[in-house]
Amino acid sequence: MTTSGATAPAPGQAPLPAADAAALLRANASDPEVARRTAVRFGDRSWTHGEYVAESARWAQLFLERRAARGGDRPLHVGVLLDNTPDYLFALGGAALSASTVVGLNHTRVGEHLVRDVVHTDVDLVVTEPRHLADLDGVRDRVAVPVLVSHRFDDGTGTEDLDDALSSVPAGDPGTEPGPDARWALIFTSGTSAAPKAVICTQRRLLVAGNRMGMLLELGPDDVGYVCMPLFHSNALMVGWAPSLVAGCSVALARRFSASGWLPDVRRYGATYFNYTGKPLSYLVSTPEGPDDARNPLRVAFGNEGSPEVLERFRERFGVHVIDAFGSTEGAIAVNRDAPARRGAMGVAGDTIRVVGEDDEECPPARFDDGGRLLNAAECVGEIVNTAGSGPFEGYYNNDEATRAATRGGWYRSGDLGYLDDDRYLYFAGRTADWIRVDGENFPAGPIDDALSGHPDVVLAVAYGVPDVHAGDQVMAAVVLREGAVLDPVGFARWVDERSGLGPKWRPRYLRVAGRLPTTGTNKVVKRTLAHQHVRRDRVGPDDLLYVRERGEPYRTFDEGDEARLREELDAAGRSRFWDL
Repeated sequence: MTTSGATAPAPGQAPLPAADAAALLRANASDPEVARRTAVRFGDRSWTHGEYVAESARWAQLFLERRAARGGDRPLHVGVLLDNTPDYLFALGGAALSASTVVGLNHTRVGEHLVRDVVHTDVDLVVTEPRHLADLDGVRDRVAVPVLVSHRFDDGTGTEDLDDALSSVPAGDPGTEPGPDARWALIFTSGTSAAPKAVICTQRRLLVAGNRMGMLLELGPDDVGYVCMPLFHSNALMVGWAPSLVAGCSVALARRFSASGWLPDVRRYGATYFNYTGKPLSYLVSTPEGPDDARNPLRVAFGNEGSPEVLERFRERFGVHVIDAFGSTEGAIAVNRDAPARRGAMGVAGDTIRVVGEDDEECPPARFDDGGRLLNAAECVGEIVNTAGSGPFEGYYNNDEATRAATRGGWYRSGDLGYLDDDRYLYFAGRTADWIRVDGENFPAGPIDDALSGHPDVVLAVAYGVPDVHAGDQVMAAVVLREGAVLDPVGFARWVDERSGLGPKWRPRYLRVAGRLPTTGTNKVVKRTLAHQHVRRDRVGPDDLLYVRERGEPYRTFDEGDEARLREELDAAGRSRFWDL
């Protein structure tokens, strides 16, 4: 089977496969052929579509009971703080059948950040499991929100609060008809550069997205999705799970992504499609290679933010067709992938997709030298926008200001950087916070990330700006090496200087070799944290190695004396505040 995606419509333009999500679930359960197919797999357990809808109906009754007890007309907002367990999908099914709203809570956000998310989205009830219960201590100190604990898929001990609650409600489908505009989920953005925003997703949006992805991936009833990206993120819901409802096929859940467990799971479940976001492909290609890696049932992977080198290595090693697309939770930007591939490009932009500067004027096309190095980044890089409007984006919950900013002037403004070449191929250049300014030249960090990721010992690389003594920034990069690798400062500097895509100003002055990098729950590196830590040892910690290089010299250890001198120089230049930012 080919996987071209040529017939897939633009985001938001696929047909609505049922009147609403409740109608789709009921249709799956009432069709004998679909009802007996497997819908969900988790470890050694499985549920057919009929069994999945029956269990979802129990959750729907529980949600309606809690809404009645709360009072008021607003739909019940159910905060779900779980790993990828079947309970997460039952909560979504219950919300579909009761016109409730699932709020996907990110288990990597704790303390005041989790409190903020719960309060911001008006959560009425939290469903969690023992391993996340302690994370809610601070929430319950501040917010009187009921918490139900599931022990059904955990080896923890204690009372089975969730089962107790479910056993006390009436049996059967409550018969609610939510309509396609019922708010089905609030999905937080990744929050790599600012506080996460809660994107509104109605039943219409998730069903249309699922139908479109099913077309793009050419799914049929025998397909099996492998969902190891967190279900609180749009990628897992819209690419991993929702298409299985529309196609009547199944998904296999992994609690969390594991590089070593990925291939055994793919084989065990017979997975045919896989969704990813962030950097998991980098971790997969860094695992020890086996002679039979390509002997697996997987035929297609769909995701975003994979570097060209990593995508190529993943395709070749595992024999999988990869569609690496521009992706955001809002979903209002799309590119045409039915075109010859071009290295580093996401696809061809349609007529309404533009790259604009701060004045909303269109940026000139990118120019490259013979080695593929971008020559005019300061001119060609700008914000990616859709001049036709917001497409499937339905706004941010409880944040009218952010919604207005994203849709100002009738355009959808992605907040992402990119550039177009003469043939309108679109290249991703990072987030709007990813600009680095060296010696008066502005350039994006994204191409530096991609270049450094091509080193054979580098699993993950990110570049960001740290304060220069006099003005602007210096380039710093943090890298994670493959297991057992040791940085050769001389060889690495030589390798960097040989990259045609890295001009002198783009080459990292500072280098951090880390065991791991701060990430969101969706494996996206939080660059603002790295920039805050920069070369301060009290922030970086003792386990990571820091290096610095002077012009024309190899890297050398950045020691305590270097740190003291840098701080003195910043003080002398009147820029001491940058040390503490």
